[in-house]
Amino acid sequence: MSEYSRQTLFSWAVGKGHDALVMVMLGWEGLDVNEADRDGRTPLSLAAVKGRDGVVGLLLEREDVRPNMTDGSGATPLMYAAQFGYDRVVKLLLEREDISPDIANNYGNTPLLWAAKGGHYGVVKLLLRCKNVKPNATDIVGRTPLSWAAAGGYRRVVQILLGRGDVDPNITDNIGRTALSWAAENWDDRMVKLLLEREDIVPDTQDYFGQTPLTISARRGRERVVELLLGCEDVNPNIKDGADRTPLLWAAVFGDHRTVRVLLESEDVNPNMSDDSGRTPLSWAAERGKDRVVELLLGREDVNPDLANHSGDTPLSTAARFGRHRVVELLLRCQNVDPNMTDKFGQTPISWAVMSGKDKVVQLLLGLEAVDTNIADNDGRTPLWWASCVGNEAAMNLLQARQSANLNAV
Repeated sequence: MSEYSRQTLFSWAVGKGHDALVMVMLGWEGLDVNEADRDGRTPLSLAAVKGRDGVVGLLLEREDVRPNMTDGSGATPLMYAAQFGYDRVVKLLLEREDISPDIANNYGNTPLLWAAKGGHYGVVKLLLRCKNVKPNATDIVGRTPLSWAAAGGYRRVVQILLGRGDVDPNITDNIGRTALSWAAENWDDRMVKLLLEREDIVPDTQDYFGQTPLTISARRGRERVVELLLGCEDVNPNIKDGADRTPLLWAAVFGDHRTVRVLLESEDVNPNMSDDSGRTPLSWAAERGKDRVVELLLGREDVNPDLANHSGDTPLSTAARFGRHRVVELLLRCQNVDPNMTDKFGQTPISWAVMSGKDKVVQLLLGLEAVDTNIADNDGRTPLWWASCVGNEAAMNLLQARQSANLNAV
């Protein structure tokens, strides 16, 4: 049998976990137990990646076996065993005095990182017993074992990591996100609670997009997480992100009434803060026809229902333009809503409703005596002119029925 054939047969036996055959072959004279295949994997790596603890044990009995050899991706046998959660293989490898348990692959992943990423509690526990394992090691994207475990929802792994005094829960990755930030994105409020129990946790860290854990959880509609974060003294509920939006604004944009309710229950939340276009939570909810969100916002005594954006659009004019008749009804009940407020083009809510063909909204507005149908825009055009221009006969009939209609504007 040629040398090549012997090595190939040996690798095959190792990979298949044929303990008895491997034991026989280890007695062959001249067999290279460290010879790598074309991917750079040694027999020990092949056995580790398959979880063949019997073969691993036989190989490790050989003093000439090199347990720290890396393959083409920079991975060691220990790394593979940790990645796939093979506790028994990991234990065998760690018993070797010459093992290096903290070698990182080409992407910065250490065995501990892989184990935490996969939620392999038993492996994490074994690795943390090693004195020279760095629990805060980061991978190529700057993420720690805690970050990956928190994002994956692996509470037991997070718990054992947080039990280490040298684990830093506030390390940020390459986009500025912490373990808490990643946990806040998921539904697991118990994970967030677990992280918040650490006295040194910073709950309000902003990532590179300006988002805090509260912003992220509000965007994602994680109302239970939002509630937990609002209970922290160090959390600013009105902090703006890179899009100039607050957590409440994001919740309103997505129409998440549950999250909006939780946020509005906090007196510290300012319901009138606007984004970079001057739009408030009420403005966004009005445009999207989120009736329940609008009701919740209007239920706050300190909300201003008539705040205009940079273009002069109020929530009422926005709702009228998009035909959100239920929202229009809610807004018209507010005493401090001006139904005749004009935008930068001089157009009123009824002008927009007529132009957009939202006849149901036109009816609602005309049912209010305070609505002035004679107000002309910057170009001198009245609602009746617009009704004629766009061929909206229903609106024309409704407007002409009003005694205050300026028939000479056409």
